[in-house]
Amino acid sequence: MAGHTQQLSKDDLWGGNSSPFGVTYGKMMMWYFLVSDALTFGGLLTAYGVIRHSSSDPWPVGEQVFEALPFLHGSYPLMYVALMTFILIISSVTMVLAVEAGHRKDKTGVIKWLGYTIIGGFFFLGSQAWEWSHFIHGSGGGFQLASPVTVTAELESGEKVEMALPAGSWVHMEAEFGHEYEHAMEGAHEMPAAAHDNHGGHDAHAEAAAAEHHVNMADLKPSKLILNKYTLEHKDGKDLRKLSVTGEDCDKLWAAQAEGTMAFGANLHKNEYAVQQQYSNFFFFVTGFHGFHVFSGVVINIIVWLMAIGGEFERRGHYETIEKIGLYWHFVDLVWVFVFTFFYLV
Repeated sequence: MAGHTQQLSKDDLWGGNSSPFGVTYGKMMMWYFLVSDALTFGGLLTAYGVIRHSSSDPWPVGEQVFEALPFLHGSYPLMYVALMTFILIISSVTMVLAVEAGHRKDKTGVIKWLGYTIIGGFFFLGSQAWEWSHFIHGSGGGFQLASPVTVTAELESGEKVEMALPAGSWVHMEAEFGHEYEHAMEGAHEMPAAAHDNHGGHDAHAEAAAAEHHVNMADLKPSKLILNKYTLEHKDGKDLRKLSVTGEDCDKLWAAQAEGTMAFGANLHKNEYAVQQQYSNFFFFVTGFHGFHVFSGVVINIIVWLMAIGGEFERRGHYETIEKIGLYWHFVDLVWVFVFTFFYLV
């Protein structure tokens, strides 16, 4: 005789005492948050891609914009941002080790590996602050041409080529002129305003200082300019990002400067790296948004680290909180891989 199918009660199937998915409420809510946050970052990077693809102007080359190392002179394309990325990935490894120690209820291991994770987070935040500072202050400055100019430019190899630059082309200045130009520009704009006192009168000393700044601006006309290395691509086997212009051609470029387009570094109004303002705007917003996530992750890690030192998780009998913050930290690291690819590599 065939046996009857056994009927189980709802209490035996799932009495509600534990999740049918084998995951706690806290971890599930963390996953919900991470999915929604991933959609936010996905939308931002998609918007960046659409703007870049639809732009008719050349886009800055990451390895040309980010080529500096702290305390060193010279060109080191993407070296520092690669170091930042490596440290952040290593911090994910230390977080994995902290979670594993939590599974074993190893208080000492959790404190040690979570501490290393916090150090890695601080290094990344400090490095990103330095990157922002370098990006904001720039490497010399640039300006846009108001009218077309034909110049004879010299390649790094010494070969000379004739180039017809249309109106709107961007010219980059030599780095050693950058700070002098910047201070002179600030003086030219700020000193005349300072020449008026609070009662609408005139300050003779301030006016004299303003006049001196204007004279200095004339004296600071560059003797050498380079066509914008951030946007000029290779052509006919020649690296056009190495073109330099001197002599009368340099004077022609300087004279063709479009009024109000002089830019040093980047801000929310204009930047020396490209004609498109969207480039720096997206860079500030997306990397800043990610930086806020890293900062909040470091703060949370510090709080949980102090809780572990105080024995809070031993009293609870589990280290599930380490798993939850580990999910968040891994998400932050994964997002950076995409941000790094979009803004630095592509």
